[in-house]
Amino acid sequence: MKLRHLGIFGIISLLSYTAMVVFSPLAYPGYDWLGMAVSDLSADGAPSQALAEQLNALFGPCGIVSIMAVCVAVRQCQPKTFRLGIYCFAVMEWITVVGYKMFPLAQGEDMSAFQNIMHIVVTILVVLFSIISLILIAIGGRKTYPSISIWAIVCFVMMMVGAIGTGVMPKTVFGLFERFSTFSAVMFNAVLGVYLLKGKFEKTQDVK
Repeated sequence: MKLRHLGIFGIISLLSYTAMVVFSPLAYPGYDWLGMAVSDLSADGAPSQALAEQLNALFGPCGIVSIMAVCVAVRQCQPKTFRLGIYCFAVMEWITVVGYKMFPLAQGEDMSAFQNIMHIVVTILVVLFSIISLILIAIGGRKTYPSISIWAIVCFVMMMVGAIGTGVMPKTVFGLFERFSTFSAVMFNAVLGVYLLKGKFEKTQDVK
């Protein structure tokens, strides 16, 4: 099995997350996707929690497998800025998978509750590492991987639109803008998986 074949898991991760976002509201009476966050679907005590966890089961593990394979594939790639961006993106993926699993949003509890505070902390770290990694990849890949650089810029713009929109737009459309942020990172991981799958990086190795 070639290392590049592990890129398929990035696509599976995106499909799993998309299925959760699209179909979990069916188990949540009154859920308003325009005004409510994606995390509300899998929050502790949410009526859609069980379905959301089932549909999203492949998101974390597959995303990690894909991005770690990318980290191995790019270890000889130049420049160093590009590699550092990929590694920062991998850190973000680990924080996402572990952090949100440890501290899911506690529905019905005040946002000052410890679990919800930690959920916010995880979100801040995810956004911070996402921004740093996308900027580094966009800058570092502009000569050697220009198309990946463009994708990084597109996903960065999506993330900024989401962050700004959730802060300044009416709460009635909070969920819409939040999805720009969440899907930007998941989509970019899938993009890296596709590039790995096609053998676009300098090194491919056999998985023993």
